[in-house]
Amino acid sequence: MSQSFIWWGIAAYVVISVVVAMMSRAGKSTTMSDYFLGGRSMGGVVSALSYSATTYSAFMMVGLAGLTYKGGVGALGFEIVYFAGVSLVAIFGPRFWSAGKKYGFVTPSEMLGARYGNRWVAVAAAIVSCIFLIPYSAVQLSGVGYLVSGMTDGGISFGMGLLIATVLAIVFSYVAGIRSVMWTDSLQALVMIVASALVAILVVSELGGFSAMFATVAERKPEMLTVPGPGLFSLQTFIGLTIPWFFFSISNPQVSQRLFMPESKAALRRMLLIFLCFGLVYTLVSVIWGFSAFVAFPDLEQPDLATSVLLSSEFVPPLLGVIVMVGILAAAVSTIDSILLTLSSMVARDVYGNVSGDKTDHRQLWIGKLVIPVISILALGFAALELSLISILSVAASAGLVVTVPAIVGAFFWKRGTGAGALVSIAGGGLFVIVMYLTGNKLFGYNAGILGLPVSTLLFVGVSLLTRPSNEVTEGFVKDKAAAAPAGAVRAG
Repeated sequence: MSQSFIWWGIAAYVVISVVVAMMSRAGKSTTMSDYFLGGRSMGGVVSALSYSATTYSAFMMVGLAGLTYKGGVGALGFEIVYFAGVSLVAIFGPRFWSAGKKYGFVTPSEMLGARYGNRWVAVAAAIVSCIFLIPYSAVQLSGVGYLVSGMTDGGISFGMGLLIATVLAIVFSYVAGIRSVMWTDSLQALVMIVASALVAILVVSELGGFSAMFATVAERKPEMLTVPGPGLFSLQTFIGLTIPWFFFSISNPQVSQRLFMPESKAALRRMLLIFLCFGLVYTLVSVIWGFSAFVAFPDLEQPDLATSVLLSSEFVPPLLGVIVMVGILAAAVSTIDSILLTLSSMVARDVYGNVSGDKTDHRQLWIGKLVIPVISILALGFAALELSLISILSVAASAGLVVTVPAIVGAFFWKRGTGAGALVSIAGGGLFVIVMYLTGNKLFGYNAGILGLPVSTLLFVGVSLLTRPSNEVTEGFVKDKAAAAPAGAVRAG
């Protein structure tokens, strides 16, 4: 595909997105709530499209398609588990929303610190999020790099793709905070779903229809259509990948922070319903892309190139291929800038605010903006390592974040949970996952993806039973079941 054609597509995307971002500005965002939560006034449709663009990032069209190309139908089961996990939003969404609306929580970690009456719980949750979300940001950058380099046969380098995505993420984060991100997300989500579905239909048609395509798969490599598949998945691997993914919607703060943003509970419900419809279609399309690429190009050395090779092939009209490429680029940028805003708000609110004792909203906002390019550079450096199979790296990041789940569940459903239990489970569980991944070790034959959650749960329950809870704060969260907490507990500790 012509490099100039691709550059024109990227330029058009940048111009349109910047215009939309500038139009989203509603006065100056002078508070943490305005800049990072859009003033808690986002509608259900915009929230849903933004939630979709943030969640279904480069992982889907690049990572899940590559995972399907290498692992067959098991990739669909893997993603369906995540899809089932979104049901957790129906349970925790209203509780998160009520907490944020009533007591002004800006970050999920701030909410945990208030619930357990311990500022160090908030600090630990924020630090663990930074440790594991920076590699996840790098995954999105890598997706863009693989995409543009693959579509141009290296004409646009992998590094240039990383740089483009990084600069755009920083720009959109700074224009109007989360407002610009959510409005550009909405545009991007619509482009993503329409163009990707059209590509799937066209490619399958060129390959002779669904029956012919899957007949070819069955003839060439029948284990692609069986479980556990051609060697990538085993029962242990599958469980290790899916446990962290199931809890993604509440463990990943860039996603759970979105639960503070809708203007009402009705908007929150609309967000969830629209997202579920979007997610089902996008999941099926991504898997179909993977199988299509396998039929059309069976000898790819790098599975993550399946999407770019498919888009630049004769099966896809060049204009449509560029539109889809821009949609995937936009999805990756959406996830990156959402992570940038979430992590910067956590560093400012939960780390700087609690460690320094400076609770000044204006000062925290200034710190948050200062942190954005720092996190971006760290993610860019990590992405430059060009680690393979970005889908696996994505799940590794979620395996680290899942250690916050026991404290989140306990915040609303277990009065006996204590600040010490939450702190030890988050810090100790996070350290356990890091050591397991860095050393490549297994415990009883199981990896960190399987053991991270039970280890952090045992730490939370065990330490909580050995220590005394802060009853006043506990009563507010658990009894009301709407995350109500005494006003004095918002920044307790």
